[in-house]
Amino acid sequence: MQSASDRHVYPAHWEADVVLRDGGTARIRPITVDDAERLVSFYEQVSDESKYYRFFAPYPRLSAKDVRRFTHHDFVDRVGLAATIGGDFIATVRYDRIGADGAPASAPADEAEVAFLVQDAHQGRGVASALLEHIAAVARERGIRRFAAEVLPANTKMIKVFTDAGYTQKRSFEDGVVHLEFDLEPTDRSLAVQYAREQRAEARSVQRLLVPGSVAVVGVGRTPGGVGRGVLGNITDAGFTGRVYAVNKAFPKDLEEIDGVPAHRSVREIEEQVDLAVVAVPAEHVPEVVAECGAHGVQGLVVLAAGYAESGPEGRERQRALVRQARSYGMRIIGPNAFGVVNTSQDVRLNASLAPEMPRPGRIGLFAQSGAIGIALLSRLHRRGGGVTGVTGVSTFVSSGNRADVSGNDVLQYWYDDPDTDVALMYLESIGNPRKFTRLARRTAAAKPLVVVQGARHGGAAPQGHTVRVTRLPHATVSALLRQAGVIRVDTITELVDAGLLLARQPLPAGPRVAILGNSESLGLLTYDACLAEGLRPLPPLDLTTQASAADFHAALSHALADDTCDAVVVTAIPAIGDASTGDAELAEALRSAAERVPGKPVLVVHVELGGLAEALSAAASTAPRTGITPRGTVPRPHPVRPLDFPEEPQSGPDGDPGGPPRLIPAYPAAERAVRALGEAVKYAQWRREAAEPGRVPEYDDIDEKGAARLIDRLLARGQGLTLDTDDTCELLGMYGVHVHRALHAPTADAAVGAAEALGYPVALKATAPHLRHRADLGGVRLDLADEEQLRRAYTELAELFGKPEELRPVVQRMAPRGVDTVVRAVIDPAAGAVLSFGLAGAASQLLGDMAHRLVPVTDRDAASLVRAIRTAPLLFGWRGSAPVDTPALEELLLRVSRLVHDHPEVVAVTLEPVVVAAHGLSVLGASVRLAPPPARDDLGPRTLPAY
Repeated sequence: MQSASDRHVYPAHWEADVVLRDGGTARIRPITVDDAERLVSFYEQVSDESKYYRFFAPYPRLSAKDVRRFTHHDFVDRVGLAATIGGDFIATVRYDRIGADGAPASAPADEAEVAFLVQDAHQGRGVASALLEHIAAVARERGIRRFAAEVLPANTKMIKVFTDAGYTQKRSFEDGVVHLEFDLEPTDRSLAVQYAREQRAEARSVQRLLVPGSVAVVGVGRTPGGVGRGVLGNITDAGFTGRVYAVNKAFPKDLEEIDGVPAHRSVREIEEQVDLAVVAVPAEHVPEVVAECGAHGVQGLVVLAAGYAESGPEGRERQRALVRQARSYGMRIIGPNAFGVVNTSQDVRLNASLAPEMPRPGRIGLFAQSGAIGIALLSRLHRRGGGVTGVTGVSTFVSSGNRADVSGNDVLQYWYDDPDTDVALMYLESIGNPRKFTRLARRTAAAKPLVVVQGARHGGAAPQGHTVRVTRLPHATVSALLRQAGVIRVDTITELVDAGLLLARQPLPAGPRVAILGNSESLGLLTYDACLAEGLRPLPPLDLTTQASAADFHAALSHALADDTCDAVVVTAIPAIGDASTGDAELAEALRSAAERVPGKPVLVVHVELGGLAEALSAAASTAPRTGITPRGTVPRPHPVRPLDFPEEPQSGPDGDPGGPPRLIPAYPAAERAVRALGEAVKYAQWRREAAEPGRVPEYDDIDEKGAARLIDRLLARGQGLTLDTDDTCELLGMYGVHVHRALHAPTADAAVGAAEALGYPVALKATAPHLRHRADLGGVRLDLADEEQLRRAYTELAELFGKPEELRPVVQRMAPRGVDTVVRAVIDPAAGAVLSFGLAGAASQLLGDMAHRLVPVTDRDAASLVRAIRTAPLLFGWRGSAPVDTPALEELLLRVSRLVHDHPEVVAVTLEPVVVAAHGLSVLGASVRLAPPPARDDLGPRTLPAY
């Protein structure tokens, strides 16, 4: 219990789980008076040298006064945090607020002295760096803007923690002590450091799960059959290079091995280190297994058991307890309700999954939140015929099940610098942290293709078992934001695999120009039409006739690839009939040899009922072994071959670096599927080129950021959330160079005449009642009223049509130059962050949903692409002989609105409608702004795992 002098209750929101540098986890929480014994025990395990570095003198033990000081905090001026594993302290940090003279102080003093102590056994794991991020966030919350620290020169590790953090700092040396001062406001460098540490730690945590040196399967049955026994067989059949153990507490004491694997009654009985435990016991027995694994030092768990959040509220609470228990021991979890993990690397060969066959090694990484979809993905890549014909290989496969801990974000961190993965394919049913996923996806897509299909898009809720934040954004908006981040968004599993096959096997196209050649005129025309539908620029198809030989195909493909007006080639082929018909293997070799001569252009094949060609193009190698690894309960097939007997897939990435055997040519059974995959590759290649020069966020001298902040503070003092009135809206927008045409209320005809005289003729008369606002098609707007007579007549007509003036809410506004009516919106979504949207006003945006979206802050390149991204964009650029409008002025408006919501997160919604864009300049005729306390931004806070 905290004493009466403590001014704040226990801040539970400061508790967090973090991933450390080596991939393990720790829990960070505030220190309380109940931690006295833990603190003393922790201090006893710290070396004398570390104690000396902390207190600048020999300090063998803590006095009772010290213990009280270090455990009694008011959580405002005095704060202590501890990093714990298994409930025990491994490190501590504290700050004490000080004044200008260095003495203890209270607010408004905004400086604090900070000090760390890390147990020697845990030094080098990044514990201090994680604690610094968290104590800095706490200090900012309590109004502290600067930390001071005194460090002995010999304590180089702690000096490095401070200097590497990326904060703006000052450094001095006096009386044999290094004095450091640093501001706590996040900087671009501090965020970059934080993100880099996050990537290394999370990638390492996944690596510990995918590259274990030893695996224990817990729940192996004593008789054949069952999940545990099956997984054990899958691991051994795949030729896992590490040690394997079978565990079941029901094993007889004299049982030494099962299926040739050492058998144990408990994980604790295993004398060697266990890196990964595959848990295949019923849910009610899992806590006991987790406790044993944690006590033994197991690094990670794959939990196959069901009966968790997917089963209802009771299961959800069981899932929360599972995650809390595992993290308390520093372990991460894949699952529960998981299908398992696969790593085909020759150095690992791990099949800790329910898949009875080991996929062939390759360059595609697969992630699926659903076990059923995971099976479908592996099956599609296994299959020689039907679906996507041809084969490719897998580098790693993760099926996360309920995704209680390890998520797609973690796996992306791993794939980002995994040398064995060239293409990432993901099936997602929910995105737990869209802001972070978008950030990671953008970075990953800049290095290797990322293809995503999202299930449950229209269900309105996340699947059972998935705990995710709620987003108010429509699915179409989320898809647009993912595409902005370089994600290749597809709608089906078939499209996911189609795109993956192309991107894993072929270089990226330099443009949209496509050559089409083949032995079927009809199939060539279908391909031509499909190219036009995908926005590609096909050349006229070349018909080689049905009598074409392999040499004819070789010559035609060689000629097309050498043509500078072609960026990609689609070869169409149908079966030939007759004794002189070209064989599948002969045709495949002809195409391969021609493609090798010009390795920089992608080649695709569209075939019709030509299974032999697909297999020949794929080098006659199946994704799975032809067999020899016979699942128990099945009849052995002839000619057994183990996975290791198959050649590795060519080591070539999507940029076309051959670097190995000849690249494989993907074959598709339908023209539209091949062309759709090619279209996605073209768009992705264009994104890669543009991402290399992302643009800049321009500065505008007339922006009054500080004045806007003062106005917002004054307005928010009125209440927690409010929609601004017209005057406040115009004032705030004006501080960012966005000037709204004045609209004067006209409750009577005389008032309308007075407003028009004040504004100057010609004017517009508008009804602003909610059901008439922005609905010129209903007749609630009268334009170009040149004098008093026209104005009074229009006023009378509106009243006769729609009712009394108090129902119409009429306003008078000076006429703006004619142009194209558009709408600009910005909104702060609690999950995705700030989003800027643009479209044409009226039916185009409201009925057809023709809006484009970008994440804030928007760069000049983003603004230009936003204007051009809508389907109705031609209306802005002189469609059918009309005058082009001033798009540079429109782009500047978008940039100014983006700056406003980025600079002031209290601005949670902005709508400018209509914005009339003329040939020269634009006019903002309507605007609304909503303010609210800013939502928390976890991307600016310290690194944490999702709370559970």
